[in-house]
Amino acid sequence: MTTRTIGCDTADGLGRAVRRIARDHALDPGVRGRLVLSVAAVAEPAVRAAAHTSLSWTFQCDDDGRSGLLTLALGLDDPEALPSAETAAGLPLPADAVTGREVVWRLPAAPAPDAAGAETEQDPAADAALVQEELRAVVARTEALSAEHRRLKDELAETNSGVLALYVQLDERDERLRKAHGQTLRELEDALRPAPLEVDGLELAVHYAPAGTDAPTGGDLYDWFVLPDGTVHITVVDALGHGVTSTRSALNVTHAVRTLALEGHHLQSIVARTDEILLPFDRSVMATVLLARLDPVTGELRVANGSHPPALLTRGDGTARYLEARGRGIGFPMPGSDRLLTEKMAPGDLLLLYTDGLTESRRDPVEGEKRLIEAAYEHLHAPIEEIPGAIADDMHTVILHADDTLALAVRARS
Repeated sequence: MTTRTIGCDTADGLGRAVRRIARDHALDPGVRGRLVLSVAAVAEPAVRAAAHTSLSWTFQCDDDGRSGLLTLALGLDDPEALPSAETAAGLPLPADAVTGREVVWRLPAAPAPDAAGAETEQDPAADAALVQEELRAVVARTEALSAEHRRLKDELAETNSGVLALYVQLDERDERLRKAHGQTLRELEDALRPAPLEVDGLELAVHYAPAGTDAPTGGDLYDWFVLPDGTVHITVVDALGHGVTSTRSALNVTHAVRTLALEGHHLQSIVARTDEILLPFDRSVMATVLLARLDPVTGELRVANGSHPPALLTRGDGTARYLEARGRGIGFPMPGSDRLLTEKMAPGDLLLLYTDGLTESRRDPVEGEKRLIEAAYEHLHAPIEEIPGAIADDMHTVILHADDTLALAVRARS
């Protein structure tokens, strides 16, 4: 292994020397052209300043004698002219090292013929031929890259087309799943509702909306049925929480209340008795309860309450008041209704039973109760099947707190 060094004070001379070395060691023309450009770029400031530069190269042959490593170093007298490591890495052919006074390239190469030497004069025509060879290599490389770019672009377009088709298929499948899911949820919601109630002298309608679209039900449920004596019993329950778990708690409450009502228990005692029944089975249940008992013949109305928002009674003449029957709900300390409130409904009167999701959507229950009176008066004479939903729409023009909502309307026929 022998190191050879020559001095180069002109850009042309330096380029020819590098080109000759690269040719003698059979470097690929494309690599050769990039090496020439890189050496010239590093040497340009020194050459422009008429400073001395030197070019040294060493070839270390491998054991097979047919290949090896060519190390080419560009020496600069002025250390400040050396490029930074970042600049050296950004050259057309990145340098492998920047030492104290040299920029070094290490390249796999072949042994040079014995007679080769960078210092030997070169025929200008032969040198031009080498330049042409390098240009052809660059053009060929550019064309290859362009062809590869076109191929990748075509593959990307094909892939995008396939992905788009897949998205369309997935969207169609999701739409089918959403429809099936929605149908299942509607069927589940309908299964939780009691059968529509037809009672002479009364009109009844209900509106329910869950807090979110991801769950068809929550803890807000109702029940209505006719007792053997002809009176209509209505239960409204709001169990703590949302989703199916709170639905189960609310169902347990409505089933227990129905059983106690059909057994003939006094209305005022049912809230406390329901708590006694459910406590051994579900100690976590907490629910507010409103019970109403209405005689469709006489119009007599009795109300018991367990921590639930009060019922609203709007008279046919437009006057309205809340039926405040105090008590504590299921799972609360000392559950039960403190007293039984009695009223009489006249033809045209509207009774509204609801859950707090109706009046607390703006986080102010007092303001909500005031607006509820206005909404009930606004829709007092509308068809009964429209009243609960219309009132809910009026109450939910602004929703700061989303919650399950139940509104149940009972109107005495005129």
